[in-house]
Amino acid sequence: MPGIRNEIYQELTERIIPFWKGLRDDENGGYIGLVDYDLTRHPEADKGCILNSRILWFFSEAYMLLKDESLLDEARHAYAMLQRMTDTDNGGMYWSLHADGSPADTTKHTYNQAFAIYALAAYTRASGDQEALAQAQALFRLIEGRCRDEGGYLEAFTADWQPESNEKLSENGVMATRTMNTLLHVMEGYTGLYTVWPDPELRDRLVEIMDIFEKKVYNRELRRQEVFFDHEYHTLIDLHSYGHDIETSWLAEKTLDAINDPALTARIRPLLLEMADHTYHAAFTDHGFANECERGKVSQIRIWWVQAEAFMGFLNAWEKTGEARYKDAVLTQWKYIRAYVDDPRPNSEWFWYVNEDGTPSTDKPIVEPWKCPYHNGRMCMEFLAREENI
Repeated sequence: MPGIRNEIYQELTERIIPFWKGLRDDENGGYIGLVDYDLTRHPEADKGCILNSRILWFFSEAYMLLKDESLLDEARHAYAMLQRMTDTDNGGMYWSLHADGSPADTTKHTYNQAFAIYALAAYTRASGDQEALAQAQALFRLIEGRCRDEGGYLEAFTADWQPESNEKLSENGVMATRTMNTLLHVMEGYTGLYTVWPDPELRDRLVEIMDIFEKKVYNRELRRQEVFFDHEYHTLIDLHSYGHDIETSWLAEKTLDAINDPALTARIRPLLLEMADHTYHAAFTDHGFANECERGKVSQIRIWWVQAEAFMGFLNAWEKTGEARYKDAVLTQWKYIRAYVDDPRPNSEWFWYVNEDGTPSTDKPIVEPWKCPYHNGRMCMEFLAREENI
């Protein structure tokens, strides 16, 4: 797609990278954890492990793509902060720190540990740092020892690894024992680790995750993933997360590529393409990609990360099927992102979400613990990395 290649390159190198470099906090470590809608920065804000992990992942991947040494320096800075977020007494990553580096929220969430693995694996590939790899391996063993049972992965724990309620990844009025979202990102983190550490046990866990997706999470009748579950994988709400389905449709392909089992790919890939097709019809228009449908009511806001994942999901579906509708969808998504989601103000990034009419919402910040360069930065880097194939 030479017509948008330069635009995406510029988005990455002239907008996203400079913005996040500008949030570097050399006084307290890491990166500023809150930037209001009006672009006021709050260096006193807490710093979330998810945000810092995603920043570490982003700069590591950006360095490997662009070979700019300043990006590796940013990755080292983020890596140093991740060490401060590590509980050296009980193991694992805290949910967040205060700006001064003291623990703010000591919750140990499986989702959080998985993102740290994802970031550490990328940093290992970028830097060759074997201590980072050892830390990722230790977190893998911790998840397997503390965060799962015979049925799969559990969610939230106290600092000393006692089970606690899952407020952090339970939404829409339910309290979930298991979530599709955590399973997805354990898969993602483990896949990243497998690329630098092809351990047989790790491979077995990835195969098992594919099995849970196929048999417990994916609803064949409705052609969607269920989202929130009780312990026995009974779904807790009628909710179709369009954003997570289109994200899974391409992220799981990377896992299949890593595992390299033709029989498994033959089983799982049709389900992934089925999700891409279903969301194409249910969620996609020239006015962006809808977020979710709860109890039959479609949310009409357009969230930043969902737009980026729709771009990637359609790009992947086009590569796998050659169907022109997916290529057209990629171009339409990019046009929509450029027109509405990308904040045109100097020294900004993407809006958190825009309303149905394309106007940006002013009630969400530009940066907060979940708002990061992971989705939109990854979209740009994945596109540029696949350039020869498209």
